[in-house]
Amino acid sequence: TFAFSPHSTSPERTTGRQGRRLGDRSSAGSPRLKGLDMGLLQVLAFCVLAVFGIRVRAQEPEFSYGCAEGSCYPATGDLLIGRAQRLSVTSTCGLHTPEPYCIVSHLQEDKKCFICNSQDPYHETLNPDSHLIENVVTTFAPNRLKIWWQSENGVENVTIQLDLEAEFHFTHLIMTFKTFRPAAMLIERSSDFGKTWGVYRYFAYDCESSFPGVSTGPMKNVDDIICDSRYSDIEPSTEGEVIFRALDPAFKIDDPYSPRIQNLLKITNLRIKFVKLHTLGDNLLDSRMEIREKYYYAVYDMVVRGNCFCYGHASECAPVDGVDEEVEGMVHGHCMCRHNTKGLNCELCMDFYHDLPWRPAEGRNSHACKKCNCNEHSSSCHFDMAVFLATGNVSGGVCDDCQHNTMGRSCEQCKPFYYQHPERDVRDPNFCEQCTCDPAGSQNEGICDSYTDFSAGLIAGQCRCKSYVEGEHCDICKEGFYGLSAEDPFGCKSCACNPLGTIPGANPCDSESGYCYCKRLVTGQHCDQCVPEHWGLSNDLDGCRPCDCDFGGALNSSCSAESGQCMCRPHMIGRQCNEVEPGYYFTTLDHYIYEAEEANFGPEVTIVERQYVQDRIPSWTGAGFVQVPEGAYLEFVIDNIPYSMEYEILIRYEPQLPDQWEKAVITVQRPGKIPTSSRCGNTVPDDDNQVVSLSPGSRYVVLPRPVCFEKGVNYTVRLELPQYTTSDSGVESPYTFIDSLVLMPFCQSLDIFTVGGSGDGAVTNGAWEIFQRYRCLENSRSVVKTPMTDVCRNIIFSISALIHQTGLACECDPQGSLSSVCDPNGGQCQCRPNVVGRTCDRCAPGTFGFGPSGCKPCDCHLQGSVSAFCDPVTGQCHCFQGVYARQCDRCLPGYWGFPSCQPCHCNGHADDCDSVTGECLSCQDYTAGHHCERCLAGYYGDPIIGSGDHCRPCPCPDGPDSGRQFASSCYQDPVTLQLACVCNPGYIGSRCEDCAPGFFGNPSDVGGACRPCHCHHNIDTTDPDACDKETGRCLRCLYHTEGEHCQRCRFGYYGDALQQDCRKCVCNSLGTVQDYCNSSDCQCDKTTGQCPCLPNVVGQNCDRCAPNTWQLASGTGCDPCNCDAAHSFGPSCNEFTGQCQCMPGFGGRTCSECQELFWGDPNVECRACDCDPRGIETPQCDQSTGQCVCVEGVEGPRCDKCTRGYSGVFPDCTPCHQCFAVWDVIIAELTNRTQKFLEKAKALKISGVIGPYQETVDSVEKKVNEIRDILAQNPAAEPLKNIGSLFEEAEKLTKDVTEKMAQVEVKLSDIDSQRNSTAQELDSLQAEAESLDTTVKELAEQLEFIKNSDIRGALDSITKYFQMSLEAEKRVNASTTDPNSTVEQSELTRESVEHLMMEQESQFREKQEEQARLLDELAGKLQSLDLSAAAEMTCGTPPGASCSETECGGPNCRTDEGQKKCGGPGCGGLVTAAHSAWQKAMDFDRDILSALAEVEQLSKMVSEAKLRADEAKQNAQDVLLKTNATKEKVDQSNEDLRNLIKQIRDFLMQDGADLDSIEAVANEVLKMEMPSTPEQLQNLTEDIRERVESLSQVEVILQQSAADVARAEMLLEEAKRASKSATSVKVTADMVKEALEEAEKAQIAAEKAIKQADEDIQGTQNLLTSV
Repeated sequence: TFAFSPHSTSPERTTGRQGRRLGDRSSAGSPRLKGLDMGLLQVLAFCVLAVFGIRVRAQEPEFSYGCAEGSCYPATGDLLIGRAQRLSVTSTCGLHTPEPYCIVSHLQEDKKCFICNSQDPYHETLNPDSHLIENVVTTFAPNRLKIWWQSENGVENVTIQLDLEAEFHFTHLIMTFKTFRPAAMLIERSSDFGKTWGVYRYFAYDCESSFPGVSTGPMKNVDDIICDSRYSDIEPSTEGEVIFRALDPAFKIDDPYSPRIQNLLKITNLRIKFVKLHTLGDNLLDSRMEIREKYYYAVYDMVVRGNCFCYGHASECAPVDGVDEEVEGMVHGHCMCRHNTKGLNCELCMDFYHDLPWRPAEGRNSHACKKCNCNEHSSSCHFDMAVFLATGNVSGGVCDDCQHNTMGRSCEQCKPFYYQHPERDVRDPNFCEQCTCDPAGSQNEGICDSYTDFSAGLIAGQCRCKSYVEGEHCDICKEGFYGLSAEDPFGCKSCACNPLGTIPGANPCDSESGYCYCKRLVTGQHCDQCVPEHWGLSNDLDGCRPCDCDFGGALNSSCSAESGQCMCRPHMIGRQCNEVEPGYYFTTLDHYIYEAEEANFGPEVTIVERQYVQDRIPSWTGAGFVQVPEGAYLEFVIDNIPYSMEYEILIRYEPQLPDQWEKAVITVQRPGKIPTSSRCGNTVPDDDNQVVSLSPGSRYVVLPRPVCFEKGVNYTVRLELPQYTTSDSGVESPYTFIDSLVLMPFCQSLDIFTVGGSGDGAVTNGAWEIFQRYRCLENSRSVVKTPMTDVCRNIIFSISALIHQTGLACECDPQGSLSSVCDPNGGQCQCRPNVVGRTCDRCAPGTFGFGPSGCKPCDCHLQGSVSAFCDPVTGQCHCFQGVYARQCDRCLPGYWGFPSCQPCHCNGHADDCDSVTGECLSCQDYTAGHHCERCLAGYYGDPIIGSGDHCRPCPCPDGPDSGRQFASSCYQDPVTLQLACVCNPGYIGSRCEDCAPGFFGNPSDVGGACRPCHCHHNIDTTDPDACDKETGRCLRCLYHTEGEHCQRCRFGYYGDALQQDCRKCVCNSLGTVQDYCNSSDCQCDKTTGQCPCLPNVVGQNCDRCAPNTWQLASGTGCDPCNCDAAHSFGPSCNEFTGQCQCMPGFGGRTCSECQELFWGDPNVECRACDCDPRGIETPQCDQSTGQCVCVEGVEGPRCDKCTRGYSGVFPDCTPCHQCFAVWDVIIAELTNRTQKFLEKAKALKISGVIGPYQETVDSVEKKVNEIRDILAQNPAAEPLKNIGSLFEEAEKLTKDVTEKMAQVEVKLSDIDSQRNSTAQELDSLQAEAESLDTTVKELAEQLEFIKNSDIRGALDSITKYFQMSLEAEKRVNASTTDPNSTVEQSELTRESVEHLMMEQESQFREKQEEQARLLDELAGKLQSLDLSAAAEMTCGTPPGASCSETECGGPNCRTDEGQKKCGGPGCGGLVTAAHSAWQKAMDFDRDILSALAEVEQLSKMVSEAKLRADEAKQNAQDVLLKTNATKEKVDQSNEDLRNLIKQIRDFLMQDGADLDSIEAVANEVLKMEMPSTPEQLQNLTEDIRERVESLSQVEVILQQSAADVARAEMLLEEAKRASKSATSVKVTADMVKEALEEAEKAQIAAEKAIKQADEDIQGTQNLLTSV
């Protein structure tokens, strides 16, 4: 490990040349190992082990045991030993001729250049200069430094290659160089004898330039290919080494036999490529041969370490076949295999050792190959991985070529047709016996059970019979089978008797022939078929069932033997064909009904419709009946006979008279003579002429004899009623109601009911008896039927199928029916409401409007209509004379009072009235009322016809539609004839021209109105001054509200002002912030009423302290309790006293002091008050000092001695004489007063007399300075100084406004002239429109002419214009040279179109009619062209309105005076917009004049403000003079006081001053009137205050001046607003101009539209001309 460590500083120390030097001193070992001591051998061996298995413990061999105990490995050696002949090189010096060379490193030697002659092998004496490649094989000879291989001079690309005879494992390579090591080289290997090569590693001095793109490491995987620079340096110049290890020991090898590891270790060839020489650089400057002689490759020796690889199954190797040379130390390539393995590398198991898979040996597990177990019946086997996995990885050997009739994986089974003898051993050669089964009757041609296994039901030697064979040797057929045969896979043929059709309980078939014994209704050899007309082979006694196919629905009586399905006629379904498909039906017997309403009537025959009664089945069919009088007739057309046969003719009627109708004659009119060969050939004339009577007690009658009709022949059946009765009934004009004629099949003649005979002699069967027994025929004759029985239904179904040969389609009307599927019995569809008919194709009587939602009831008015029936399409009822409408329920227009209609009475003001009440509709002439007898609201007069009066608009004030009408109505006093307006809410005045109290607005303006003052119901609406009449601002808010709209609560109130719910704020003045309060009220939150509380104050009313605070009465908020946390029970205290709850031993308000009767620092020590109880007032001493509180006359810390002025011994202290007390007090007082005077004198000396009043004087001076600043810098000064400039600006503004007014007037005149031109353009537009109308009419005539003209003329025109188009094309091409231009493309398109037109003339003719129709439509559109859009844009005329219908007029409209009428109030056209702009300009003119007047008023007010400011200035100067005089008086008083004090001091200092003089001075001092008492000081203060208050007038003046200044500023703002208004006038004028420009654009657009219309007309004319 040390030798091959990458950190080794000198790898050459352990190998190469030093090894040779060590060999010189070695004397032990064989001659071939001289020079290599045992230490080096141990290092090399350890290195090999480390490389190969240092991290693979499973591969690490144990030297303590051999191959018998586990894995074993052959020794590792130098693979070059003995293989010098297998070593080749691409370049060798002197190989063909001697070649000189020089040695660069021989700096100290005299001889530096030598000769290389490699033509012969090296010999120490005979040829010492030979340097063949075989010299690199290590021999450890003493002269090793004299032997090496050398390449040719200057050759860089040289390859050394070792070709091994077998596969070896390669561990590492060591090369020792005589010269410089290569600057770049690489090592490659091959494991397939040179077919493919892979790189081991690159070596280079500069990897990036020599091998670009190759990683330089470090290695991340053991097989990474990198470029190494460690062995490519230029030093050393000789004996430098290159070492390479196949497996880097830094990587852990988990599986040494993995393909990645084996790919690195296994080699058959090794190749070293030298790519670049190391030079000293002189070869780049000098290319002489002697320079190249210094640079070549030379290698002393090369060691390729490896071993013969045997996968751990051999400990030694022998030479490979064909290699006879035996060299000591040579590593051979043929393993001497152990563990039952074989092969060159022990890679195979030995023959007959394949019971386990081959695996490499690992550690103590040899993984030896296991011998197969073939029970002595085989000598060869192979391994099968599938078998190995199936046995749970236990055994995988499979024996080959089993003998003695055995088979199986271990030859443990007998071959087919043999079985295991139960008494013989499995290894016995006679273990398998031959089977004795009959091959014809046994399975698998006579194979028997090969072994015994009772759990699987196997018995050795037992025969396995075929399915239908039995017996010990399988040689007898089973019962029900016959004909034992080897060809038969079942052994015997089965009788195949169907158990359902075979008689049970006996042998099912004949044992010889195989014929089965069948049941009664079963036939066939196998009894598997039903007899004809039977089906359903089953376990029934007879075996099969009858088909029972329907006689009519099925084509015959046969059916499917499996399903019993009969062969049905079209649209018949069901097994017996006794049903119809969905969407089809079978007919009833009375299906062919011919309604009398649809017959041909005789004279006086009428239809009598009858409505259906809800929830009742009608007793008739169709729409009703036909009333047939005596002697009249009906003719029924019969054209849908379905089947040629006899039919019963049935007459359905409804008797109207009590007696029997004696004679009714029915005549059948045939189209010709009946052929004798036809179905009706036997018809006699009496059958076509029959007479019946109509009984009054019945609803139908059947002709006595049936009548024969043939399919496809049309007949006419005539019904005559010649005679009512033979007796005298007294009935005039007798009649009866005929419903219909019915053809019913004469059922008795049908094959379904007969078994022989024909006509009256037909013999019927049982079906006819059943048909009669259930009265199926009688039930079908009546309209009202009883529920049909299943028997009748089935028979009638058969009759219908027989007659029609199919099912009939429902053909339900898709609109009148709910579904396309009808009732299969009779075909009645599911009809929608009020829809009748079998196919739901018509409305029921009394309904109309057949459609997807059914029919609607006629609802004909009983008094206004002739009957309850109406037209089935339109629903129009049959009205009486004078009545109209669909339901005949209204009078004619102009009448009312249905059904007694009378004329409408509307006083000539309406054309129609309500048809029920007679109330007039759409009263004209401004009238209203039931009879248009009164005027509309807003009008007055008497509209009653004959009064001579009419309705006139109420002038309140300007009348309706004027924009100033504020009264709903008015009336005229009958006496005074004065007009009185009934004003709308919000208006007052005789003409409703003013706003009422509570309202505001501009009713004097057009379009103005009075709107309610928006005060949220918080004003008195009867108070005229409650709100401003112009702005609507609320002035007198109620309910404690305020604001412009009384929208909020007043100061001191809260709540919802919008709901009149403002409540007074209740705030405690002690706890409320005073900034929110005035003298009486406080302001709280406007919504919640929460008062603004002082700090630590809570409650909505701020009436209590927050927790842990107290002293609400302080007026500054509540103070924190500050209870000592350590000495109190909690943070709270008494909210009035602030006393905390103290723990024992503590006291004070905050519990931070000692408890009562103690003093000191409670945190240090509390000591008891040591007071003498005889001299104290209270037991508690001072908390801080402990000083006791003494009674009068006692003093001392403990109050235990008498004080000054008292005599005696404590506690008996008695006051001194009274004179002591008096003098003591006097002296003390004098001393104190003197001391105070001294202090005052000192103060006066320092500050002067005004010292005590310095603050007041300073305040006065401050205010005086403020007055000066105000006079100098007051905002009023600027406007006062610049008032002249203000006037100049106002004059300039006036001038600008005047100029703008002049411009506006000019523009207005232009607008007026443009309006005149617009009117002229409109006139021309109207003329053009009329011309357009004429052109359109002419165009229509031309279109009509063109449409009727000859096509040849059109073709001539087309040809002519085609020539013109060609000429135009030439001109266009001459001017247009672009080959891809639009003109050229258009030319190509036109040529294609013209070519098509000439070639497809026939198609043109076909399309001519379609083009003519399109031209007609175009002409219609041109005729319908109008200018309503232009009229709407110009005059505001609504689309489609005429001149009389709209107040806006139009381009062609004129007033009664003949003037043009276009636009007006309420119209949106351009004319109205121009007029409105002109009116606004006039209004702005008036506004500007008023603004100028206001500016003049402002200038006057500014002058007044200047006068007031001058007065304020004069007053301030007067106050200043008074203040200076007061100051002088104060200074004089101070000087006098100083002199007096000086005199007193001098007097007191004199030594001769006796007590009397001092007392006199004192008395004088006491008599002095000094302002020393509080009263005197108060008086002096009041006097100063009065002086100072005189200065407040200055503030008043300044306030007034400020108001004047504000007014001046406001006036200035108003002036600016006036300027802005003038600017807006200009903007409005610009807008008017823009509106006029828009009008001009609209006019241009109209002209363009007319021009476009002209172009369209011209284009149409051109098109017509081209056509």
